[in-house]
Amino acid sequence: MCGIVGLFLKNKELKFQLGKLFEPMLAEMSSRGPDSAGVAIYRNPVNAGQTKFSLVHEDQEFLWKDLETDLAASLKCDVSSKVISNHCVLISNATETEIVNWIQRNYTEVRIVGSGKSIEIFKEVGPPEMVYEQFKLDKASGTHMIGHTRMATESAVTTAGSHPFATGADLCLVHNGSLSNHNLLRRKMEREGIIFQTDNDTEVASAYMTWKIRSGATLRQALEDGIKEIDGFYTFCIGTQDGFAVVRDPIACKHAVMAENDDWVAMATEFRAIAHLPGADRARFWEPEPSTIYVWGEK
Repeated sequence: MCGIVGLFLKNKELKFQLGKLFEPMLAEMSSRGPDSAGVAIYRNPVNAGQTKFSLVHEDQEFLWKDLETDLAASLKCDVSSKVISNHCVLISNATETEIVNWIQRNYTEVRIVGSGKSIEIFKEVGPPEMVYEQFKLDKASGTHMIGHTRMATESAVTTAGSHPFATGADLCLVHNGSLSNHNLLRRKMEREGIIFQTDNDTEVASAYMTWKIRSGATLRQALEDGIKEIDGFYTFCIGTQDGFAVVRDPIACKHAVMAENDDWVAMATEFRAIAHLPGADRARFWEPEPSTIYVWGEK
């Protein structure tokens, strides 16, 4: 019963309007997911040798500057950060592994919810309108966004359990549906060294993609394998550095609609989330086929 939306701007002149265009798309999904909401936005790519991290702490008063200073001194690296509510976007020239290990050792209450060159993830308990306001996303510019509104069925209503879930560098996943074999897959991936932060079934799907890609698969190959190995009813939208991908399960009982014109490609759980976009009356609309992978922006 969750709602998912995605918007990829083919016309780069629209990038300064991305947040404004995306806001009503996410808001239209309020009735499908009042528990929590989240977005992944792709913007402001960092320089070569740098990595961007999306961090979260439950305490609104947490002193992010202390973490930044300690990190720079401990790893002897360059660090910069931007605090947005209880989230922090941190950029460093230390390796991703060094940063992750250091935070897990020294700041155990800080969660890393995304990393890469351009991805930034913001998610919180509450309706999408509140979450959008909390992180000032209406003014956001960028190339593309994916979002999710959650009605919890498989796990508790928490910020950690909110979507999107990171699946690797500049990759994340949102999900409408329910997975039936997530516990089996979780145990399998734990034996492969994958660490889980929640009991959410969607985190299992995202971890599956991470596992496959780390094993050498392309995103498309990982999705093809997922169709065979992930059981349940689902529509996935996967954000990538260059665009997004959409796939539905072999039965395709979960709602999904896609649309494309010269300026953008959009997907949503329901038509009404796309209808407001400029030029929607001239767009081609279709329902994604079962077991079919759709990718936009892939190089």
